[in-house]
Amino acid sequence: PRLLSQFFFADERVTRVVAEINGLDAELDPQQYLVLLNQLHLSQAHLLAVLERIMEECIPTQRHSRDYLVKFPEELLVDNLGNHMLFAAECLLAGTFLDMEESDGAQLRPQARNLLCSLELVRTVLREQSLSQPNSYPEPVRTVLIQFDRLFAEFELSYVSSLVAVKSPEEIYRQQEIIVLFCETVERALHLGYLTQEMIDGYEPLLMFTIPRLAIISGLLIYPEGPLSLERSPEEMSRVFSPFYNLLKKIRDLLRVLSAEELCLLERSLCTAE
Repeated sequence: PRLLSQFFFADERVTRVVAEINGLDAELDPQQYLVLLNQLHLSQAHLLAVLERIMEECIPTQRHSRDYLVKFPEELLVDNLGNHMLFAAECLLAGTFLDMEESDGAQLRPQARNLLCSLELVRTVLREQSLSQPNSYPEPVRTVLIQFDRLFAEFELSYVSSLVAVKSPEEIYRQQEIIVLFCETVERALHLGYLTQEMIDGYEPLLMFTIPRLAIISGLLIYPEGPLSLERSPEEMSRVFSPFYNLLKKIRDLLRVLSAEELCLLERSLCTAE
């Protein structure tokens, strides 16, 4: 159950697979080479997972901030993102730039080198600690973990920023506005009896359609200064809604001519229509 013991065996597994790869002629046995590469990927992922748990146990209040992750596109936020970053650093150090410009790759190489050197130092220190005192984390161990955590975060942000357009602070704020709008829409729908708490607690599939529909009406009529404000230009709106700017104006104009009874009837029908 001791994390340092788990790290020792995870590190042993990575070392063993690397040794097998180095001793194999990939041209003579390409199939076995691919098998070993997959084993290396899995063993490195396990090693990083154990290392992450060790850092949470050893330096929980000294971790480098990961607030920048909110800037990343949602499709990048996967469980094995850390392993992808490690693979990217290894490729950069080997002179392979994957999907980026050579100039960007050359600029990132020093960061990749520092990260991989720091990881090797962490592996050495933790192996020694696991063999001597596997129940404690002395200051030298904490120091190398803090440094690795910082270098990893800095490389992750730099690497992803060189590949994709990360969200600006303005776009993040606009997304937060949408979250607030949806929350207020749900609260209003519960108050008016359009939805029930049981539907929400039971993850009723119909809500995936109902809540966005009601949110459009709320954003156009009830909270006109929110994220659906048509007083803004399309460029000032969230990218979720900006492509539909003209359509939203037509919807707003139609909603404005409805009476209170007609609006209620419309909203109720949106809660049942598929």
